[in-house]
Amino acid sequence: MKTFSLKRPLMQVLFFALSGILTSVQAQTQLSADEFEARLKATPGAQLMDVRTPAEYQDGHLAKSKNIDYKAADFEDKSRTLDKNKPVFVYCLSGGRSAAAAQKLAASGFKEVYDMKGGYLKWSSSGKEVEGGTATAASGMTLSDFTKLTSSSKVVLVDFYAKWCAPCVQMLPTITKLKSEYKGRVQIETVNYDPNKSLAKELGIYEIPAFLLYKDGKLITRKNGLLEEQDFRKLLDSNL
Repeated sequence: MKTFSLKRPLMQVLFFALSGILTSVQAQTQLSADEFEARLKATPGAQLMDVRTPAEYQDGHLAKSKNIDYKAADFEDKSRTLDKNKPVFVYCLSGGRSAAAAQKLAASGFKEVYDMKGGYLKWSSSGKEVEGGTATAASGMTLSDFTKLTSSSKVVLVDFYAKWCAPCVQMLPTITKLKSEYKGRVQIETVNYDPNKSLAKELGIYEIPAFLLYKDGKLITRKNGLLEEQDFRKLLDSNL
């Protein structure tokens, strides 16, 4: 009897913990840009949240969206101003921050949370309506400049990154190390996404970090997301 009485509370704790996790998962749904747009239009009283920085928001955003920076210290406090019983639609630049925000919102009790895969990059590059700023205005490196850069007789690896992108920052020391180690054999360049949004759009870059590998002026492959040092080495060595 004592064994049963000890196990029962433990089972109850595990049951409620598991129920909370399942509820959180069920509450959040990832949608493509097209699905996100359709669901948003079909939802009366939808709450639209842009979780990028204020500077990114000013540079262009979805109409009627509310800017609540996911990385800001007051994110949770500002999120409480929304109605947990009404659907909330979340997006960021490329999907990383919005996925984390959606998870946090669902865990805090929001009943319906929709996260846009690909984020603002995917939305704007698809020609969907935006307002404010000059998100696609020409700035930074031109496509002509980029073509000259990648037309080298050497293998060229281009890293599109941003200072606010955690995986990008995490990989920069590796990129710097490889740039020095492969000097003379591979040309490794970093391109800051923020001043080069027009270029990114022309190249079809919808998420960062993005790595584009060129050989003899031709694009050989492109990869996105977090890569380990051995992944970079394999990619470079196989094309030398």
